Amino acid sequence: MELREAFKLALQSLWANKMRSILTLLGVVIGISSVITVVTLTNGAKQFVTTKINSYGASVVTVTKTPQTFMTIEEYLSFQKRKDVTVDDYKAILDECKSCVSVGAARDSAGKVVYGTKSTTDTDIRGWTWTMPALSNLNIETGRSFTESEDEHSARVAVVGTDIVDNMLGSGDPLGKEIRVDGTPYTVIGVSEAQGKIMGQSMDNWVAIPLTAYLHSHGAHDSMTVYVDAGGGGEVLDGVSDQLRTIMRARRHLAPDSPDAFSIDTSATFQNFLGKILDSFGAVVVAIAGISLVIGGIVIMNIMLVSVTERTREIGVRKALGARRKDILLQFLIESATMALAGGVIGVIAGIAFPSTVELWSIVVSLFVATAVGLFFGVYPAYKAAQLDPIVALRSEL
Repeated sequence: MELREAFKLALQSLWANKMRSILTLLGVVIGISSVITVVTLTNGAKQFVTTKINSYGASVVTVTKTPQTFMTIEEYLSFQKRKDVTVDDYKAILDECKSCVSVGAARDSAGKVVYGTKSTTDTDIRGWTWTMPALSNLNIETGRSFTESEDEHSARVAVVGTDIVDNMLGSGDPLGKEIRVDGTPYTVIGVSEAQGKIMGQSMDNWVAIPLTAYLHSHGAHDSMTVYVDAGGGGEVLDGVSDQLRTIMRARRHLAPDSPDAFSIDTSATFQNFLGKILDSFGAVVVAIAGISLVIGGIVIMNIMLVSVTERTREIGVRKALGARRKDILLQFLIESATMALAGGVIGVIAGIAFPSTVELWSIVVSLFVATAVGLFFGVYPAYKAAQLDPIVALRSEL
């Protein structure tokens, strides 16, 4: 029997029992979609951490009230009891940290931006010191950032992300246009380069204004983040982190045996966090995928056994007309493999629905695994069909 004919017969058989075929696919669909989801979310997590590291720089240290990453709600609640990181803390670090190459501070909140008749209510409003663009590795594509003097005097100037230009400011030169940020007018003096999306979330929907102007309009009642460029990694980074810890502990009047009441994070923080997430998340989902594939394979085997029983007379007729054992074996193996592959395709489609980067190799491997599952669990039913005696098969009741 030609391979093309075997595929044609297999597809005809599956199409003749559509509902049964669909139900049979569920286990494979869940397993394959789980595999794709693991890969896409893992890539998203890696991209998130890489973006964090790249945006702050490998030599940047942050001082915050709560750590950049935490694992449980209990940890979060305990961190909320700490004192806020304030402007005075920022100024103390600026004055006392002798090894710090550059120091900046930032606060942010979701706010409303209005230009003419257009507005948005979910824009990230950032209050930045004049040093923050460099500390954030932010490149200004058009115009400039605000100066130290503008920062000190609460100038009404703003740097915006590309989403603000594309969705609100429209065509023409965006520089010099006046926008209202939470009700206060600011003049656009710079536009950053596009930063793209992470996990489907745009990184370009933001407006940055001088920190002093932000504090005047939004108040100083929330904690801020202090950013420090250590000037290098390794021992240099560790040395600056120790200086920052000393300054902050002194300001908090902490006893030598007391734990820190603040958090100091570096790029290693995000890398360690990524490792914990991927270890726990990957193990769980891979186990789910494995169990689902095994269950899907068992279901395929059972359905194929039922199919062999139902088609005993058909098998007898084919053998009487000259079909060899390997022809029958091939037909049923292709049916089980095709059924599993169809489930794999549906699983891939379901898996790539997540807003993240999908690796081509994960799709290829998933479809290969799905087909292999179908072949493995289809061997016994196919062998049973191939071994049927044609005379006995022809006597089978219709």
